[in-house]
Amino acid sequence: MHIHSRIADLRGALAKRGRIVFVPTMGNLHAGHISLMEQARAHGDTVVASIFVNRLQFGPNEDFDKYPRTFQADCDKLTAAGVDVLFAPTEADLYPEPQEYFVEPPGIQNILDGEFRPGHFRGVATVVTKLFNCVQPQAALFGKKDYQQLMVIRNMTRQLLLPIDIIGGETVRADDGLALSSRNGYLSADERAEAPRLYRLLNEIRDAIRNGNRDFAALEQAAIAELNAKGWTTDYIAIRRQHDLSPTGDDKQALVILAASRLGKTRLIDNLEI
Repeated sequence: MHIHSRIADLRGALAKRGRIVFVPTMGNLHAGHISLMEQARAHGDTVVASIFVNRLQFGPNEDFDKYPRTFQADCDKLTAAGVDVLFAPTEADLYPEPQEYFVEPPGIQNILDGEFRPGHFRGVATVVTKLFNCVQPQAALFGKKDYQQLMVIRNMTRQLLLPIDIIGGETVRADDGLALSSRNGYLSADERAEAPRLYRLLNEIRDAIRNGNRDFAALEQAAIAELNAKGWTTDYIAIRRQHDLSPTGDDKQALVILAASRLGKTRLIDNLEI
């Protein structure tokens, strides 16, 4: 695996490398990331990963400084997964001057996670656009665990006419159902034992809907009440249309259940398509 931090070196290395498939990450890689790398091989000739902890998408009280940096271990995992090129820019490489131009998503950035993390999706959309411009891929993979992020990037790519296929990778889970996340490492042993409850509740909501229950508000509130009774602090559990994450009534469109809740100091997100 070849590693580049300078944009000019990266572009030179990728010249004439065929169809490029890109998987951006913030590092601290786990099996979910590696699954995306392995899936990427089926979509092109050259697999490029990136590691960059993007300051723009962290709020003032979030964990930018504490976010785990495990570069050497990440490189070992990427090499084992068969990644061809790693782009590992510094802040000076990606932000050589103060960022004054931003990619501003529409209303989707202000709902669900965006309501609780103002500016987050603007930071995501801006850095992903910059990374796309650096790597110039023909396809890119993003995990479905960050469902709202996937929708923001997919819609941005389509509306800005970027020649990139956006592919959603399925969520990878531990044996007990907990979605793999870099932030799971913050959980205490007791919190880790409790954490799978979130996914179990999403499955119960899905089963209820499949069995004909269309009182979505009641399903959402019951799940929130159970989590909070077990010591969680829940931001939302929401049943939405898959294609635009808008609220849904009694219709036949494809749905997704999205959740964000804090267990101790760790904020966990998850979702389940119906």
